[in-house]
Amino acid sequence: MTIAPMENLSSPFLFCKFPKLHELYSAFPSLFLSIPARSGCGDELCYKLQCLRNTEPWSSPSLSSFEPRTSCVAVLLFAGAVELSAGSCAFEDSTCGYESDDGFLPWILNEEGHYISVDTSWGTHDEKAVLTSPELHSEEWSCIRLIYQIATASETSFDPTRLNLYLRLQGESFDHLLWSAKEPSDSWLIASLDLRNTTKKYKIVLEGVLGQDNSASIAVFEIKITNGYCIECDFEENHLCGFMNQWNPNVNWFVGGGNVRNSQSIFPRDHTFNSELGHYMYVDSIYVKHFQEVAQLVSPKTTTPMSGCLSFYYQLQQESGIVFTLYMRDINGFYEEIWKIDRTMNTDWSLAKVDFDAPYPMEVIFEVAFNSAKGGYVALDDISFSPNYCSNQTGFSFNPAEASCNFEEDLCHFYQDHKDGPGWSRVKVKPNAYRTGDHTTGLGYYLLANTQFTSQPGYIGRLYGPSLPGNLQYCLRFYYAVYGFFKMSDTLAVYIFEENHVVQEKIWSVLESPKGVWTQAEITFKKPMPCKVVFLSWCKSFWDCGLVALDDISMSLGSCQTTEMWSSFPGECTFEKDECAFTQERRNRSSWHRRRGQTPTSYTGPKGDHTTGVGYYMYIEASNMIYGQKARLTSRSLRGISGKQCLTFFYHMHGAGTGLLNVYVKKEGDSEETLLWRRRGEQSITWLRGLIEYECDKYHQIIVEAVRGVSIRSDIAIDDILFQAGPCIEMGEITQHSSGDYDDLNEIEY
Repeated sequence: MTIAPMENLSSPFLFCKFPKLHELYSAFPSLFLSIPARSGCGDELCYKLQCLRNTEPWSSPSLSSFEPRTSCVAVLLFAGAVELSAGSCAFEDSTCGYESDDGFLPWILNEEGHYISVDTSWGTHDEKAVLTSPELHSEEWSCIRLIYQIATASETSFDPTRLNLYLRLQGESFDHLLWSAKEPSDSWLIASLDLRNTTKKYKIVLEGVLGQDNSASIAVFEIKITNGYCIECDFEENHLCGFMNQWNPNVNWFVGGGNVRNSQSIFPRDHTFNSELGHYMYVDSIYVKHFQEVAQLVSPKTTTPMSGCLSFYYQLQQESGIVFTLYMRDINGFYEEIWKIDRTMNTDWSLAKVDFDAPYPMEVIFEVAFNSAKGGYVALDDISFSPNYCSNQTGFSFNPAEASCNFEEDLCHFYQDHKDGPGWSRVKVKPNAYRTGDHTTGLGYYLLANTQFTSQPGYIGRLYGPSLPGNLQYCLRFYYAVYGFFKMSDTLAVYIFEENHVVQEKIWSVLESPKGVWTQAEITFKKPMPCKVVFLSWCKSFWDCGLVALDDISMSLGSCQTTEMWSSFPGECTFEKDECAFTQERRNRSSWHRRRGQTPTSYTGPKGDHTTGVGYYMYIEASNMIYGQKARLTSRSLRGISGKQCLTFFYHMHGAGTGLLNVYVKKEGDSEETLLWRRRGEQSITWLRGLIEYECDKYHQIIVEAVRGVSIRSDIAIDDILFQAGPCIEMGEITQHSSGDYDDLNEIEY
């Protein structure tokens, strides 16, 4: 907390903030006068601190050496010290149990204290420095505040230096990315990260990654972990909980209190301590020059979905019109008003409560608009949050999974009317070398429109999704494949149907895409009224009809850009950016290669990747290898855990001369590798899902090995590797498939 100057400590100071002051009170009761708890203190004992005039500094942190003549400054310092939670560190004279990983670049504690930084003197591009916290445990919602700086010589870089923060949960092999920053700054910045309650023990992992600028530096000034929500604030600490004033030439939010008078207006005592020494935020009208001048105070951005009751105390003094409004703002800059002050005077602290839903990253903005320089002032203090709604409502009930479907069991909550024709059919293709299977597993069901049984001029097939609540931002993702059309334009389109207005708006349509390849589409949209998503397939003429396939529809809240980060799995590798944590002993023409699009040799290999249809995958080029030659892709060392683990991946083995694909595990200390999974020969023209369930309680590596077959038509590819803790849910459904001389190679099951 902020320590006031010595001369400003003559007045009694109200404490409701530090429950551990009971310990100090028990030792030296003469320093305190207990008083009844007031609103905002809960059941905690509140204290009035009797400030003793003394200029001697206090240096001992132990109660045994504490003397009654110690000044108020010492007591305040002690109060802050006893409240310092596990995992917090100011890096003054130690790292507080944080350890630098010897396998990477070191983190160095500054000799003069105050911060810890990455030693980049011998670092090269893409090298990392890893700093790990001691083991932590908290079953309550927590807030991590990180004060940091990334400094670079060049303002722009294609591959900038980054600072990442991960959560390492007990019993999991991979770390969860919570936050990442790459913007350079010439001053300290603050990041606020909400940490959901969990029963598992965990560690905080800081990772500095060097970019192209070798002169860049990464430093951390302070890490503070507190119980509660990052959006809460009493403005007593100098970082203001990450709240930021949106600068305006004339009207701005300032820190008030601390017995400092910097305004012509008469400002109140703060609400937290009911003291002139406490702090709050205020905005004054004395510098207003234009009509409706606006001051904005912006909260830290929420980093995990949350909903409940947002409350705060405010005080308002007005001589002419003041508009005090509370908004929510998403990452695209869209505002939503959730509260506005009435026109009455509020000369005392007043409590405001408002229901708050942030299913995706949002900022809260306290905005004050003045009509004149004599408008008055607005003061703000003690912002708090509760997961229980202010009103009697039961909460936000919409589940995005209700608008998602992979069609393995049925149509889920989707439906169609057949007034325009037979519509969409749920089908399944047996694995073979001629027809692509579904996207989910390669062996399951998907939807098919405009087949040979339904093609007719002017044919239209409509598929309706469930009703979606209005005034929310959605991310719609799905996979489609198009066959047989001469012109692809508008063969598949997505419309939004607003129920109250009976209006359909087209928000997406096919332009051009690889034929016969499952391609991902993603759409971000927001409508004020309840609406439905409608998939429409159109066969324009008898001479230009074909097949349109649809699979793996998923709906999530927020923009697609944001949900991609929030929903990504820590142990996932799609090969879109690089080879992730996989390495190869040798790199030459006969090793694994990262590629997009079709492989060079005809009649073998995939036409596109599994992730998006137009992205990257790993494969072996059989024309560069000889029969029996191997290519091995090895994971980094993985932490062992007790219990089962599930490894999921997609593989492509198409070609008459296809060889072997093996997956091994190599445990730390063992010289031999253990075979976990194998496929031999041609499997299908489509991507197939592989599931491996295994147990390993020690550090280990996973090795993916491809063996070249008898001919150049033996390319083998892999994509979308995912490690997860726990058993494979669908393990019982897995059977081995390989193509052969079926009589029904092109058979479609309805």
